Amino acid sequence: MDVKRIQPFPVLFLPQNLMKPLVFLSLLTLMLQEAGTASLPGERAREEQSPEENDTFASLLVGNYALSPEDYSEVIDLSSYEEPADYGDQISEAEVNSTALPTRTSLTQSTVVPRASSAHLTMTRPTTAGLLNSQSSHGLPTCLVCVCLGSSVYCDDADLEDLPHLPQMTTYLYARFNHISHIRAEDFKGLTKLKRIDLSSNSISSIHNDALRMLPALQDLILSENQLAALPALPSAIEFLDVSLNQLQSSGIQLGAFLALEKLQFLYLADNSLDSIPGPLPLSLRSLHLQNNMIETMERDAFCDSREHRHERRQLEDIRLDGNPINLSLFPEAYFCLPRLPVGRFT
Repeated sequence: MDVKRIQPFPVLFLPQNLMKPLVFLSLLTLMLQEAGTASLPGERAREEQSPEENDTFASLLVGNYALSPEDYSEVIDLSSYEEPADYGDQISEAEVNSTALPTRTSLTQSTVVPRASSAHLTMTRPTTAGLLNSQSSHGLPTCLVCVCLGSSVYCDDADLEDLPHLPQMTTYLYARFNHISHIRAEDFKGLTKLKRIDLSSNSISSIHNDALRMLPALQDLILSENQLAALPALPSAIEFLDVSLNQLQSSGIQLGAFLALEKLQFLYLADNSLDSIPGPLPLSLRSLHLQNNMIETMERDAFCDSREHRHERRQLEDIRLDGNPINLSLFPEAYFCLPRLPVGRFT
């Protein structure tokens, strides 16, 4: 029987001068392993902690600082916060319960503290009932057809045929470039704060005599580019009146209609069908525009008091009569109280 000869494992013989460095390297490796194991007790201990404790430790890290349980004084409970419910325009108040802050608590306890009895804080919502309940001629709330900004209502170019029911707080009304043909007595009822009305570029042919009378705060009334043949009664506080580019006739202006307006400063009646200068005029008047009418004659006291030659009307510096058939040189006694002569034809 042939037995194979087993070759022995080759033994590597190193020179003696290489054995010492190898032994040194082996010892150094063992020392480094022991040192690394001994330098990480904190990591081993942290790995042995429960997941709950690890989460607690992570939650206490704020920025680059680690907070200990003694430093973490108070935990704010936001789970008990209640936002005010919004029920639209039907409810004007909402009650909000204040949030109670818990006392100092340890990390082993729950951070959710039962809400204590708190005071009620009442919040009042701004009311819009006066705006949204006002109906326009379209059957919609006025402030959906028009634009309501504060106390101003803008209804320009809104295809209106009648004035909408305006909110009681309205101070400035702009309803230009519409198809409004009549102003009714109730259109401005109760609008005691109304200061300015601009209804220019409509088709207004009539205004009820009581429509504007009861507006104590009205200062500016603009009715230019309409079809008015007569003026209604005007409030006494008015300062600016523009009725130019209408069909206004002298018979449509009541006698003394402007004299009662003691604050009137600007009166624009240009481009109408007037055949005489309306008067008497208030002393407060500063500007009078009557150009492009049908005026052919003038009274001696149209501007000045013919009985009092010392009378002076210093404020009335702007009078326009150009575009009329009148010859202004024929009425010299009508200008002696004026600081300037009217603008017009003198030949």
